[in-house]
Order: sequence, then C-alpha cells, then structure tokens
Amino acid sequence: MSERSQATGSQPVAPTAARDAARAQAMRQPSEGEDIGGAEAREPEAAGDVPALADPIADLAAAMRRPEQVDQTTPASSREAVRELEKRLLGAERTMKRREVASAAGVSLLSARKIWRALGFPNLGDEEVFFTTVDEGALELMLGMVRNGTLTEETAISLTRSIGQMTDRMVVWQVEALVEDMVQNQKMSDPEARRNLVSLLPELIDPIEKMLVYSWRRQLNAAVHRLVLRAETGLAASEEGRDGSEDDVSLPLARAVGFADLVSYTSLSRRMNERTLAQLVQRFESKCAEIISVGGGRLVKTIGDEVLFVAETPQAGALISLAMSREFAADELLPNTRVSLVWGRILSRLGDIYGPTVNLAARLTSLAEPGTVLTDELTASTLAGDDRFVLHPQETTAVRGFGDINPVRLAPGTGTGLVLD
Repeated sequence: MSERSQATGSQPVAPTAARDAARAQAMRQPSEGEDIGGAEAREPEAAGDVPALADPIADLAAAMRRPEQVDQTTPASSREAVRELEKRLLGAERTMKRREVASAAGVSLLSARKIWRALGFPNLGDEEVFFTTVDEGALELMLGMVRNGTLTEETAISLTRSIGQMTDRMVVWQVEALVEDMVQNQKMSDPEARRNLVSLLPELIDPIEKMLVYSWRRQLNAAVHRLVLRAETGLAASEEGRDGSEDDVSLPLARAVGFADLVSYTSLSRRMNERTLAQLVQRFESKCAEIISVGGGRLVKTIGDEVLFVAETPQAGALISLAMSREFAADELLPNTRVSLVWGRILSRLGDIYGPTVNLAARLTSLAEPGTVLTDELTASTLAGDDRFVLHPQETTAVRGFGDINPVRLAPGTGTGLVLD
C-alpha cells in the first residue's frame, strides 16, 4: 500500500477475481423471503417506461418510510411506480448495501462514508439496500483520483461537498420554480401542482441534466479565462493602503466586494402574505443576478433581502453598484436598495468569501441612505479621475471593528453606465 493510500484510509484496488466476486455478491438475486428494498430484484426495463401514478404525491408518501426504504405494506402498483421512477433517476436499481458497494469499488468503508457524507446522504445501517452500480462507479471515480495522486483526500472531499451542497440547493430551487409556475400560470392548487410535477419529471430529467453540464463547463471556462488574465497581466488597479500582496497566502485575491440590501424589508415582510413576499424576494434576486452578470461580476450568495457579489476590478464593481441603485429606484414593485462597494483582498472558501473587506462592505451597507451607493476612501481613490464616477465625501463615521472611517457616496458621471438588455 502506498503512503498516500495509507494516509487517506483507502484500500488498494482488489485483484480482478476478488472484485468480480464482490460485484457478483453485491448483485445477487435475493433468496426466498429475503427483503431487498421492499421488492424482488428484476430485469431492467427501458428507462422511459415509468408507470403512471394515480395520485403520485400520496403514493410516494405512502411508499417511503425513509428515502432508502420502501414499505412492504404499500400496494404493489405504487411500489412499482416508485421503483421505476427512482431507477430512472439513479441510473440503476438499488441492490447493494454500503459494505458491498465499498468493497466492489475497492475502497474502505471509512473512505466511502466520507464521500457519502460530503454528498449529503443519510446515515445508513449495514443492512439497508441504498446503493446501485452507479454509486460504485462514483466512488471509484473520486477516490481513484486520490489513489493516483491527482487529489488529496481533503481536496476530493471538498470538491464532493461543493457538488452535494450546490445540487441540493439547485434541486429545491428548480422544484419550487416549477410548482410556482403551475400555480401561477395553470391555476393549480399547490398540492395539484406537486402531483403534476411528479408525473412530468420523466420528461424533464434529460434536458435539465444536459443544461447543468453545459452551464458547468461554461462557468469553468470563464474561470479559466479569469485565471489566465490575472496571471498574464497582473493587477491593473492600485491597491495602495490595502493589506497583503500577490504573494500573501492568507488573503490572496483582490476583488471589489459589494452588498445590495432591500430597504424596509422587515416591515414589508410583516404586511405581505408568504406568496407575495416570496415573489418580491425572487424579483429582487433575479434582477440582481442579471445586473451582476451583465457587469461581469459574480453573485456569491443571497441572504433573504441581501445580495453579496464580487467583481474583478473596482471599476466593474462600481458600474454594477450604480446599475443596481438605478434599476431598483425605477422598479415600481420593489423598494429602494442600499448598496456598498469596497475594493480589497479576500479569502475564497467553500464558494463564500471572507476577510475585513467583506466586513467593511457589510458595515457600509447599513450606513448608506436608501437609493445610494456608499464606498470607503481607499476604494474611492482607485476610482478618482474616471469620468464615469462622481465621488461625494461624507462625514467621518465610527464603524464597529474599524474605528473612524471616511465614507464616500458614489454617483454616476458621464456616459450611460452599465447597459442592460
């Protein structure tokens, strides 16, 4: 066993005969009276042959005691429909227990459990039939990169966690968007929309999957271009007064960090019903995402009534901030926003950003007047001399954690600013 495989807790790949035996054991037919997921093992059918569900939500609820178990008391027709839809989604029928799939993949159960936990799988017992041959392939793929030295175990788990967390949020978002569309445009009740969605899912799986892969490749390509650009040209804007340098390990990234915050959101939330409030937040997030994208920035996260974004240069961040202030002031359905922008060094981890620059931007948001953009003196100095921006110094203000700072109000200068389609 190599030093790397010992460190990661993985086992060396089993000899071919042993692996074949393990796979045969995992894929065996159940003996008479044995419970394998609540139904006998069957020959797979065509992926599109998903039996219709008379009442999909009720049948699914009755069929599933836990996500990985099918109740034996569930009617056979409902069990069959659930099994076929699940097999379509998982790519194969569940026939394997956790030790079987780890053994077949040639890895230790400990290493396998680390990957499953990163993906967000539930805790499983030794006798629960939860896995398929596709799960085996996923384990071999990820932990194989650890064994051959491409990734450390820590990095492999971090990458896996990013996939698990992002796809979990994405699926919830997509389901709710589809339900909301049926409620709004097809005048269904919420329960009717959810029943209809389960019936519609087989038609949506492949198109959404293809779009997901397409978008991921596009986003990764854009990230590569940003890496190359920064490596070749270095940092174009001044960083005078900022801590750190290009070789500073703790805060390696120079970025424009911005916050946009809806004014009077708390009082609005008390007066609106849940559906109207959800529509308001969705409109706010969608408009922010559009402006940030057009401006070449990246939306880091949304937190209720607040959006956090980054841009590669202070100029790009300033154009995005001014466009947000302008667009929300003109939107009759949304309240005004307070926007802040700070240029400085940050640390990026787990898809989020950290550091004093982020904290200062958050503090400035609370100081900004509705409909305005506020920045700090050092960021303003990087924008000085650019005709697209007008800078209005404000009174010195004490800010918790930063002492006295000199805020500067940012206003549009000459030119059209950021042009939205």
